[in-house]
Amino acid sequence: MTTTDDARWMARALRLARRGLYTTDPNPRVGCVLVRDGEVVGEGWHRRAGEPHAEVLALRAAGEAARGATAYVTLEPCSHHGRTPPCADALVSAGVARVVAAMEDPNPRVAGGGLARLRAAGIAVEVGLMAAEAEALNIGFVSRMRRGRPWLRIKSAASLDGRTALASGESRWITGAPARRDVQRWRARASALITGVDTVLADDPRFDIRPEELGCDPGRPPLRVIVDSRLRTPPQARLFQRPGAVLIATVSEDPLPRRALEAAGAEVLPLPAEASGRVSLAALLEALARREANELHVEAGPTLSGAFMTQGLVDELVLYQAPVFLGHEGRPLFRLPGIDAMDRRLQWRIEETRRLGRDLRLILRPC
Repeated sequence: MTTTDDARWMARALRLARRGLYTTDPNPRVGCVLVRDGEVVGEGWHRRAGEPHAEVLALRAAGEAARGATAYVTLEPCSHHGRTPPCADALVSAGVARVVAAMEDPNPRVAGGGLARLRAAGIAVEVGLMAAEAEALNIGFVSRMRRGRPWLRIKSAASLDGRTALASGESRWITGAPARRDVQRWRARASALITGVDTVLADDPRFDIRPEELGCDPGRPPLRVIVDSRLRTPPQARLFQRPGAVLIATVSEDPLPRRALEAAGAEVLPLPAEASGRVSLAALLEALARREANELHVEAGPTLSGAFMTQGLVDELVLYQAPVFLGHEGRPLFRLPGIDAMDRRLQWRIEETRRLGRDLRLILRPC
């Protein structure tokens, strides 16, 4: 049975896990606190794939003091050999008396196996304390393990009349600096950034993470994905001049633009086509899941964003609303054909609202 003290130590473990928000990908963000006689004797958090897990770092810090301690860990200790040895075995060898895990690992290679190994060794095990918080921290990893696809988040900024740009396409800047800094944090936690070729042609974005706006080292640059059915991306686009890999998803078999884009540093990924002749977005998500992408961050125009929406592939919408009006001729948030009756409208619920300078940030999820 968990206690108030248990909740306090698990909250500390979750704070440690958050330190890996931008760096652990494709692994989950995990924190561990070892407590003995009411005192912390060791703690750790997972930093990067291939480096020691949170439990191992906490055990190293504790040394012999780990014997008889309680381990608070935000995710079930692993029970398999991956990039590192099993953490469950390390806890058993250290003589830990009790393990409190926030949630069971959704990875089928673990999925209760670590907890079973601990119990078999006579260690008291409790699961479920602050599970919602732990799952939210690893929402993309959980999605990939349970659903076989990453968590997809669309970011957009709009005026009060629901416009993302003037009719000319000019959009800099709808929102203020605090909102733009906030966008950098969403980008930095993502495995991949996705946009469409129309955005590349219109804006020539760098589509990267800027440490000066993020306020810290973002770790590895996320994969940048361009959905480009006909291979219209210019090889001289600015995003090729920034660090990080570029993946172009296409249905085109034209070898000339493909060779030019590969020479510029891109990987060209052929995918099946939808009935419209455009790249199958479902196939794209499956391909990114195979590459161990956890969270996808979409910043695109109304056509691509609307396609993700109408196909039911969007898990979360981060919408920045600025207190301005751009007029009825401005560009819309999404192109959503086929909504010709109220019972066909797309319904979303507001999960969170927050002021960022003069702007309002809404986080929404499908009903």
